Amino acid sequence: MNPDTIAGVLAQQAGLGDKVFVVIDDDRLTYADAEARSRKVAAALIAAGAGRGSRVAMLMGNSSDFAVTFLGITRIGAVALPFSTMSTPQELAGMFARADCEYLVAAKGYRGRDFREVMTGVLGQEPDGLLMVPEIPSLRRVWFGAGSLEEQDVPDAPVLAADKQVTPADTLVLVHTSGSTSAPKGVIHTHGQVIRNMRQQDVTRRYTQEEVLFANAPWFWVGGLAYSFLATLIAGAKLLCSSARPAQMLDLIERERPTMTNGVASTMLALEQDPSFAGRDLSFMRRGNLYPIMPPEVRPKDPELRHNLLGMTEAGSVCIVGDTEDDLPEHMRGSYGKPVEGVDIRVVDPETGQDGPEGELWLRGPNVMQGYYGRERHDTFDEQGWYHSGDMFTVDAEGYCYFKGRTGDIIRTSGAQVSPREVEGVLSDVTGGRTAIVIGVPDPARGQAVTAVMIGSEPVDDAALTAALRERLSPYKVPRRFLTMTEDELPILSSGKIDLKKLVEIASAR
Repeated sequence: MNPDTIAGVLAQQAGLGDKVFVVIDDDRLTYADAEARSRKVAAALIAAGAGRGSRVAMLMGNSSDFAVTFLGITRIGAVALPFSTMSTPQELAGMFARADCEYLVAAKGYRGRDFREVMTGVLGQEPDGLLMVPEIPSLRRVWFGAGSLEEQDVPDAPVLAADKQVTPADTLVLVHTSGSTSAPKGVIHTHGQVIRNMRQQDVTRRYTQEEVLFANAPWFWVGGLAYSFLATLIAGAKLLCSSARPAQMLDLIERERPTMTNGVASTMLALEQDPSFAGRDLSFMRRGNLYPIMPPEVRPKDPELRHNLLGMTEAGSVCIVGDTEDDLPEHMRGSYGKPVEGVDIRVVDPETGQDGPEGELWLRGPNVMQGYYGRERHDTFDEQGWYHSGDMFTVDAEGYCYFKGRTGDIIRTSGAQVSPREVEGVLSDVTGGRTAIVIGVPDPARGQAVTAVMIGSEPVDDAALTAALRERLSPYKVPRRFLTMTEDELPILSSGKIDLKKLVEIASAR
């Protein structure tokens, strides 16, 4: 088996046996179980007609079921499509149809949501047996829980044969990301792209078999899937995550003793604020970026004086990263590091199209996506193969990169991306056509807070509007604030367009 495929990585790690691979609260999975259980999942998928290139959606939170389902799908060359557990039925229906999903493996439920009930609403019928749904014509079967596949009495010999046929060029995963339009885009990555990138990232951050990583990012997004889950599998290390309440999460951390951390530091504030935090022994956490819960002696004197990193779905996770975990000199404040191996960059002035000291970040290289599903290559890359990221950067004389903002209007909130156009469209629907402008307002905990400026003199009922939006949008897309402004109050540029930068300043001051 090729070592740059999921089947090849599983074969390489077979010798780890009963070593624990992932811990999710009380849910544990060893390397031996990951191989054996994923083989059963793969066998059942083959028996159902899935194979190399088949598109198999997943609707699961972080769990051993997610792990063995993803590995079972991809080891035989089928394509995994992990969908957010926060997706509304309307969002799911759109992704199923646009991605031509043939199969779905869903959890029975997650955080109070009954996914059988959700899928009944999506399909307009019970999700049982052979499916023929006009709105999603490609979908044929739905299973609930990895166990419903594992318990099937089917031979696994075809799995071992299929494992050997997969190549690094085969598509591994379609990960959906928000775009500047309302429809999320499916980003295509191959086995070779992701595995080689994560193997290199493991070397860069010294992630070895001896390490235990605490990282709470969801695996249905590329940061959690690649930089946590697959990076751990490739390293032969142990991954720890939790969805428990702060006190129980701290119990888990003390018990499992992670040596490294990774994620969005603001999400850890609840742990630091828990009454039991002061009495905890967390001295074993020596490296990482979840500074609020790390021992004081390894925290930076100022987080802005540690390298940040840039990750994006289109680059298969991390594409710019630091080369040290020490505090930086003042003149390097805000550094994101340098491009990872396998990624070339340009910083291009959007007005002149020429390389400059500040401009839009362009990316090219073997780690960068194959493209967006269902879109032609020229819609994604320019003539020289560059992907225009929409992120504004400067690069200093030593090659270190500094983030300056976005050319587009995507809102980044708590590690997720939100399309203002999508939220504005739903706001218009639920308010009977009222105009709204959705912006990202700087927020210390989230990076940006989704904020809706409702045009008109009549105030809105925040609670009622929030409830209506939650029926149509994932929770992280729902505005946290609603402001009312008349058209005369809007800041206007000389071009006649709304000055969004000034509007953000006004919203921040209110």
